[in-house]
Amino acid sequence: MDTEALKKSLLKKFQEVTADRLQKIQLGVLDLEKETADQAAEDVARELHTMKGEARMLGLAAIGQLAHAAEDVLRAEREGKTATEVATDVLLRACDVLSDLNEDLSGANTGNPASEEMVRMLAEVSGQTPPAIAGARPVAPPPAPPPAPVAAPVVTPAAVAAPPAPVQAPVAPPPTQAPVAEPGAHAAAAAPHPAAAHGRDEEAPSAAKSAVADRSIRVNVEVLDALGLLAGDLLVESARGRLRSSETEALFERFSRLGDRFLRLAEEIDISNEVREQLDRVESDLHMLRDDAFRFVRRNDDGINTLHGNLAKMADHVAEARLVPLSTVFDAFPRAVREMSRTQGKEVDLVIENADIGVDRSMLGDVRDALVHLLRNSVDHGVESPDTRQQLGKPLNGRIRIRVRVDGDMLHIEVEDDGRGIDPERLRQAAISKRLINAVQAAALSEREAIELIFRPGFSTRDQVSELSGRGVGMDVVKRKVETLGGSVGVSSRIGRGSTITLRLPQSLALMKVLLVRLGDDVYGMPAADVEAVMRVKPDDRLEIFGTLAVRHRGKPTALVALGPLLGLNGGNRFDKPPAVVVRHGEDHAALVVDGFVDEREVAVKPCGGEFLKAAPFIAGAAALEDGRIAVLLHVPDIMAEVRRMARPVTQAPAAKRLRVLLVDDSPIARATEGALVKALGHSVEEAQDGEEAYVKVQNNTYDLILTDVQMPKLDGFSLARRLKSTPAVARIPVIILSSLASPEDKRRGLDAGADAYLVKGELGVEVLAQAIDPLT
Repeated sequence: MDTEALKKSLLKKFQEVTADRLQKIQLGVLDLEKETADQAAEDVARELHTMKGEARMLGLAAIGQLAHAAEDVLRAEREGKTATEVATDVLLRACDVLSDLNEDLSGANTGNPASEEMVRMLAEVSGQTPPAIAGARPVAPPPAPPPAPVAAPVVTPAAVAAPPAPVQAPVAPPPTQAPVAEPGAHAAAAAPHPAAAHGRDEEAPSAAKSAVADRSIRVNVEVLDALGLLAGDLLVESARGRLRSSETEALFERFSRLGDRFLRLAEEIDISNEVREQLDRVESDLHMLRDDAFRFVRRNDDGINTLHGNLAKMADHVAEARLVPLSTVFDAFPRAVREMSRTQGKEVDLVIENADIGVDRSMLGDVRDALVHLLRNSVDHGVESPDTRQQLGKPLNGRIRIRVRVDGDMLHIEVEDDGRGIDPERLRQAAISKRLINAVQAAALSEREAIELIFRPGFSTRDQVSELSGRGVGMDVVKRKVETLGGSVGVSSRIGRGSTITLRLPQSLALMKVLLVRLGDDVYGMPAADVEAVMRVKPDDRLEIFGTLAVRHRGKPTALVALGPLLGLNGGNRFDKPPAVVVRHGEDHAALVVDGFVDEREVAVKPCGGEFLKAAPFIAGAAALEDGRIAVLLHVPDIMAEVRRMARPVTQAPAAKRLRVLLVDDSPIARATEGALVKALGHSVEEAQDGEEAYVKVQNNTYDLILTDVQMPKLDGFSLARRLKSTPAVARIPVIILSSLASPEDKRRGLDAGADAYLVKGELGVEVLAQAIDPLT
């Protein structure tokens, strides 16, 4: 390699390694404020020292000088001469300047005004005299390192003695490729250098020649995409080989049967001895041919099975090679959360668990964008101010936790905060004020449906736009991005305790395990991760809820939908016990009726070709099958959205029998909400503020149903139920208790008091209420 090419190779490698190193330095700097400060300081010192040595060997004096000044600040902070918070802030700013220099190495030798100002700032914080930036010199590999200013050791001798990471020429990635960890660099950084024994703060130029082979390389992601598609195609081709092997075996069996028939026919015919001898030889040849054919079929089957197994392993390895550790994006979050929280006068600790779990490289950008929105939301809307947290008896520092786990082929990412939680009533009022829904629609929403208002485009609880939020853009973006990837978003919250948002995503998009079903002569695929069960729909399991056909699945009513008509295909299933696939998306379930099941297998997902399929609803992609057919892969989130749209108008249709209902609750907001649900079912409502008032009204009026809260003044719900059931004139009226008390003991007390049903307010919705009322009236 000529000198110029070697120089470019070394500088390119330096940029890649330094980008990774700066990320580690920032994470270590943030840890200076935590209990692990001592270990963090050692890690930061080692990385800075190694960066400085590498920069000096390559003639990048400005980077070396800036790293050295940062070392001085770190030492001053460890010796108590500089406040930790001041050191943290200035070191993070230094990382930004170093990152700028690293991106454009043209000024990394002589420096620029920003780097010179940062060196002076670092020197001021550490109490050192700022050294002059070295003048420009031509860069030639390997250059002699400039003399370093004499300085006291930064941390332990072992850390100071760390030599530079080995510099190697990589396979150059595209500009957008995420950095990959350099195992060789870490190994070299841990080894002592002879120069340290003499207290010299410089690195030997020969260190660049002692590079060891990396155990990882950078590969263009387009190459991995092509390999993934090729692996899928090869799997399909090996499956076709299996099919051809079966067909060959069937052909041999037909020849064998034909030979047997020929021999039996010959035995029935009176032939000469000479012909008989010839037939005996033919019979012997037929038996030999049969044995040879059997051995061929067996060897061929063994070979194809081995080939298929090896191709499946290769496909798995390709899919694994596409996985990038989530730490690639997570490492930037601690600093982002720190800066976001401080702009609001808050202190928030970010805890990340299992960041080494991998995700498909093509999904990395969307996952990062979704998590940035969630973190911003948690800091802005979730975590309270220190004063509020102190009044609530919470730790002054809020906590956000990102937890990652793998469940089969699916990735679960939870973002949890210990903040104020989500208030469903506040969301209802905000949606009304922004005219996203009207008051009647808001009152008819269950608690879960109210919480899911945060995913509506344009929704925000903020009246004013701030730097972080209030624009009505955020959670809807999260939902859209996750569902585009074939995932789902779930929310759980407790007022005053915090919220948890769970992203459920496929870990890889290259190969996908799917359930293949048949609609007519066509084959469709559903992601196996979205399939909860397959079943036969028995007539006794079917039921109707306000005109919506449903089926009982695991004891709960589940919407029953014919998949063919939903996709715009003709007809529906004609079987008495049609096959159905129970799919789930988030908290929603549906039983999709199909014509039959084909198989479950792993396929390579390809984008749909042609404008028709691209624009078709419910379609996520396509996959080739071994028999030459193309399986259309369905997008379950779109299907579930259509199922909800179809069911929503029906669930709010008037009831067949109009009931006169007495609603008893001391909360006017609760009465308005519950009354809207009852009216949505087509019933009339009268109200009472407590049990005593309700009992008086029952004496003077006729009612078909009584809905009552438990915790009320004068006469609570349990006592009201007992009094009503002990009064012969009104004992026949069904009583349903609506309460926020959800423990088994509370439910038992309600039923023991004589209530005919017990519903938890947090789970209340139109369908839930309808299912409770129907059997009683």
